Amino acid sequence: MIENGGDLYRVLEPLKLLEAKPPMWWPAYGTFEVVVGAVLTQNSQWTRVEHSLRNLRDQGLLTPEGIAEVPGEILSDLIRPSGLYQSKARTLGELCRAMVEQYGDFETFCLETERAWLLARRGIGPETADSILCYGCGRAAMVVDAYTARLVAALGYECEDYDALQAWCRGGIEGDTTQRARDYALLHGMIVEYVKRYKRGRSVETAPLVNQAI
Repeated sequence: MIENGGDLYRVLEPLKLLEAKPPMWWPAYGTFEVVVGAVLTQNSQWTRVEHSLRNLRDQGLLTPEGIAEVPGEILSDLIRPSGLYQSKARTLGELCRAMVEQYGDFETFCLETERAWLLARRGIGPETADSILCYGCGRAAMVVDAYTARLVAALGYECEDYDALQAWCRGGIEGDTTQRARDYALLHGMIVEYVKRYKRGRSVETAPLVNQAI
């Protein structure tokens, strides 16, 4: 019986969904690149995000200071492959200027920033904020998204909003902050990879999970 995120973790892990993936699933875990990727991946495919990240890297702009200082029109052009490039450039520019002003550097940002601070920035919603905290800062923040909602619904649970879905996934995940940070990061990655592998049109096949849970 899968009743919460802890149960789900235990049945997903034997399926080896994260083989050949980066150690913590998200590429460049623990770096500023995650912050940029979390914004760019909004309503976009990751392959397009990688193109934008490569453009920024090639120009030496994949730093808070670099993005904070680059003119908006140049930033927009560099991240154009990710789509919605004008609004995303505005979000990234404002976020990085606030980051540099408030925290000075990315390392201090990771240690001191709070979810409420991120949510107060224009263009940063709960999923993006939690992605930054979880995969950029290594915090115990559980990311949930459309993949999570599809899988949890397929398991027979109704979660009315982001917070309720996040609370379901947090359930049963124990240990100290470091352990929970790792488990949250891997659980989200396993959920995404599972849904990609076992989606059937609008539905998600749950037999592999049920078989593991028996």
